[in-house]
Amino acid sequence: MDKLKIIVVSLFVFYASLLQAQKNEKVVAYINQYKDLAIAEMERTGVPAAITLAQGIHESGAGSSKLALASNNHFGIKCKSNWTGESVKHDDDAKGECFRKYPSSADSYKDHSDFLKNGQRYAFLFSLEPTDYKGWANGLKNAGYATNPKYPQVLIKLVEEYQLQDYSLLALNKNLQQENKEKTYVKKVSEEDKKKVEEAVTINDDVAIDYPVGEFKINETKVIYVEKGTSFLSIAKQYDIPLARIFEFNDMRPLIELEKDQLIYLQRKRKTGNRDFHLVMIGESLHDIAQLQAIRLESLQELNWLKKNDMPAVGEKLSLKAKSSTIPKLALKENYTINSGVPIK
Repeated sequence: MDKLKIIVVSLFVFYASLLQAQKNEKVVAYINQYKDLAIAEMERTGVPAAITLAQGIHESGAGSSKLALASNNHFGIKCKSNWTGESVKHDDDAKGECFRKYPSSADSYKDHSDFLKNGQRYAFLFSLEPTDYKGWANGLKNAGYATNPKYPQVLIKLVEEYQLQDYSLLALNKNLQQENKEKTYVKKVSEEDKKKVEEAVTINDDVAIDYPVGEFKINETKVIYVEKGTSFLSIAKQYDIPLARIFEFNDMRPLIELEKDQLIYLQRKRKTGNRDFHLVMIGESLHDIAQLQAIRLESLQELNWLKKNDMPAVGEKLSLKAKSSTIPKLALKENYTINSGVPIK
């Protein structure tokens, strides 16, 4: 009898896991189909792509609900008094309620964004950070979007389980690219600088390194060398790391793809380097040095008494292990041009 129970339980667990896997595949397929719409709507209205996708998955059963299939309604939005489009009857809180019907799924996504953006009771949500998916999830419930008391937890779980925050970050990056150019300082080379750098070249032995293919380590930190044009999202997916963490590990603002060949760390860099110091070379930014030496940007600044946007002059010695006894000479800002804003500090 005990053996029979074990067999029955085992079969139940097997089929439950099989159903869960099928469910997950359906959700993943939904995300792949509608992620671009969610990103575009975040760019247009500011509704976080992560929240849009989470609501779409939940409200439409990942696209399989009657409302989604029959009327392209992915967000369970009811007619309301101001709706002038087509409608369908559907049982929800009451029998035969009026729900909006759309010509396409894209129209549903657009109307969802407008519904939130133009609704007075949802106005407070747009004062939240667009990456604050927990605040948005709780705010939607408090504003009366859904009657389910666990609605925030449902959305939060979906965002975290399927890494939907990645798509909010991608949308934010597109907006940043529209508004700003990169802000990293690039040195205009002088004859004096060329003389100073000769010493640096003899001391920094990691000039023109031929990095290996695949994962390796610098300063005991996992890293890869990636070519220009590679998608950050593809890196995150390949190494199963949330996209937000990739940017955090590399002291970077969100980007869609690499704008130059560079090192990308797969775990948090260390607070100190594996050598005593680094001599600043022509064209190097603090972010470049932090990446080269596998040290956190904020640690590099702190060890050398540097403030945000400070840039040491070429030939200055930066401490990588202990607090420097002197403040490095700074390059004159008029000798720099702005061309890139990748680092976060």
